[in-house]
Amino acid sequence: MDYKEVLENAKTRIGPNCKVCPVCNGLGCGNIMPGPGSKAPGNGANDNYNAWRRIKLNMDTIVEKTAISTETEFLGRKYGMPLMTAPIGSIRLQFNPTDDVADFNEKCMAACEKMGIVHAFGNGLEKRVWDSAIASGRNHGNNGIPVFNPDANDGIKTLMDLYKGGDLPPAMCVVVDSAGLPHLRQLHGKGGTKSVEELRELKEYAKVPFIIKGIMTAESALKAVDAGADAIIVSNHGGRVLAETPGTADVLPEIVAAVKGKTKIMVDGGIRTGNDVFKALALGADMCLICRPVLISYYGGGQEGIECYLEKIRKELEDAMYMCGARTIDGILPKMVRRQQINWV
Repeated sequence: MDYKEVLENAKTRIGPNCKVCPVCNGLGCGNIMPGPGSKAPGNGANDNYNAWRRIKLNMDTIVEKTAISTETEFLGRKYGMPLMTAPIGSIRLQFNPTDDVADFNEKCMAACEKMGIVHAFGNGLEKRVWDSAIASGRNHGNNGIPVFNPDANDGIKTLMDLYKGGDLPPAMCVVVDSAGLPHLRQLHGKGGTKSVEELRELKEYAKVPFIIKGIMTAESALKAVDAGADAIIVSNHGGRVLAETPGTADVLPEIVAAVKGKTKIMVDGGIRTGNDVFKALALGADMCLICRPVLISYYGGGQEGIECYLEKIRKELEDAMYMCGARTIDGILPKMVRRQQINWV
């Protein structure tokens, strides 16, 4: 199975919201909500995608011809490449009413196990989703990272407690940007934004590395560090929670300047190729996440489809490293990319 075949298969299975465009850039699906689109006005998904397009690679092939390694270490764990598959809370609401995110999580974790990476699974509101995702992670090398929506802390702690009596996950994550989704803002009547103190309380309760997702400014990044975050995810929730935010690639440099060395830095939003992963690392990120194309690949071929897409990313990353003079992930440097200036006026 090649990636072209994966996309063709997905078109017949994925449902009406996603158009399975040749490149997942937010244009075909527009502002369809809920689903893969953006929050109107504007198109945040496309803004994310275009932000990475404004960054170019600096080719340098006057280097020794040595082996390329995409392996990296992150939060005490070794990975085959600096990439995680990102969380999706529900596909039943977004794509087809008969679809089951539990099957997606299982297939994704199996594919990630083969590629030597992990899958971050979303906060489905049904307990069976959590039970099945935790079991899938344990069956595939303990490679599932739970991502909790901003419920009241007691509710999040209850979900954290599901890991008692078994292996703890590699990390736990709270996603704060989803406070902007209408159905989560009122979750149990207590959902919504989080204070530094509330996040610090969750960090202490987790007993594993703690990640905060949804950071879009240097100030927010510093607050996350104050809360004890072992890692942050630069993310605007795919452009689905607040219209007219900048692309994640646009804000990544200022966040790196503010907190690099104080916490690990992850980024998602519009990352579609191995070249994009290379760009993010050159700008200072330690790890990337990809969401929608992974889901499309699931519809296009289940576990095999996901593996096909992830292998495509790995080969593209290797090629960018080879042509830009990097031989290891740590060898990817800021000088290897060129940022086009943005006129905000």
